[in-house]
Amino acid sequence: MSGASPRSRGDLAHRTLTRKVVVADASGAPLAGVPVTVEQVRHAFGFGNIGFDFVGLANGETGENRSMFGGASVETAQRIADLWFELYNQVTLPFYWRGFEPERGKPDTVRLQNTARWFQERGVAIKGHPLVWHTLAPQWLLPLSDDAVERLIVERVTRDVTDFRGLVDHWDALNEAVILPRFVAEENAVTRLAQKLGRAGIGHLAFDTARAANPDVKLVLNDFILDDEYVRVIEEFLEAGIRIDAIGLQTHMHQGFRGEDELGEILERFEVFGLPLQFTETTLVSGHLMPEHIVDLNDYQIPDWPTTPEGEERQADEMVRHYRTVAAHPLVESVTYWGIADEGSWLGAPAGLIRRDGTPKPSFYALRDLIKGEWWVSPTELVTDDDGAVEISGWAGAYAVSARGSRAEFEVSASADAPATVVL
Repeated sequence: MSGASPRSRGDLAHRTLTRKVVVADASGAPLAGVPVTVEQVRHAFGFGNIGFDFVGLANGETGENRSMFGGASVETAQRIADLWFELYNQVTLPFYWRGFEPERGKPDTVRLQNTARWFQERGVAIKGHPLVWHTLAPQWLLPLSDDAVERLIVERVTRDVTDFRGLVDHWDALNEAVILPRFVAEENAVTRLAQKLGRAGIGHLAFDTARAANPDVKLVLNDFILDDEYVRVIEEFLEAGIRIDAIGLQTHMHQGFRGEDELGEILERFEVFGLPLQFTETTLVSGHLMPEHIVDLNDYQIPDWPTTPEGEERQADEMVRHYRTVAAHPLVESVTYWGIADEGSWLGAPAGLIRRDGTPKPSFYALRDLIKGEWWVSPTELVTDDDGAVEISGWAGAYAVSARGSRAEFEVSASADAPATVVL
């Protein structure tokens, strides 16, 4: 499967759909010659970011709290949230097992359910990250037998997918499977089990268990190793009968922007499966770049990593180039940026779109100009034709039509080109 070539840099013509909308009255009769206003309400494409730092705000917690930008005030967190909602329609919430269930049998379910509802009420789609991962596995698993660890993974996946059904129906099911059996940074029971069951065995454990708990769930295989080894792991999983709903591609770029050519090569490498592609973890720094000799990004953590004016201009330019390049490929269905603000960012890097003082960087405005500008249909005045129809052109998503004091929403889908009928 090749689809449209990702080499056509920034060619987003396939994203723009033209559809007729028939405006009718309550009896179903088309309304001809009626002035209407059509506007976009939501993108179908997933423009995402993490919501880790909003858990405290969503739960009404006050004072210093680790889940609110390193102890930021409620007012500061709310200001950042307002900026977050200007850009994003999809959120990734943290289900790292060690933090989610630090004490066996006492998961942080209620706080995360409250957070998921908080985002859901604001029209944001929710993804959980991750169900199974060797890193940040609970330390209390270590003394247990492999059989016990396997049973507890099944119980954890079943419990959380069930408890969050209807709130979180989209998960990174297995994170970083490529390195899983040989991971040595810290002792953990999941790697130990993978050495016994094999990658595909852990894959079945994660994917099959989650799907049994919720047949409608969407499950992603996610990794940061984007070479042929990941291709072989995907092939192994598919040959083993593991159903993967989307391929997750991490692009943390603390050492510099990968560039259009490398992104194009990544897209070509994984398009062969014909599966949806998700850019799950994207970062671009606005300060000095991490030295190239660093292999494990976690090894570079310094007390102060400042943003700079020249770095911010570079970040804004690279942000636009990255989003244009990946969105140009028809299989890409979402891009998730990894952090809205520098405060509390991964590795302390100036990778956010908001400075530590709470002010937006040029990258914020550059991305907003794409998502809510160039790729968005602002309120447009039209008049229905003799058949009561108007024609709109825009990205797939939710739209609204207003006339005569009434307003109704409708969906524009890439999979259906029949006219939509909107009853006012």
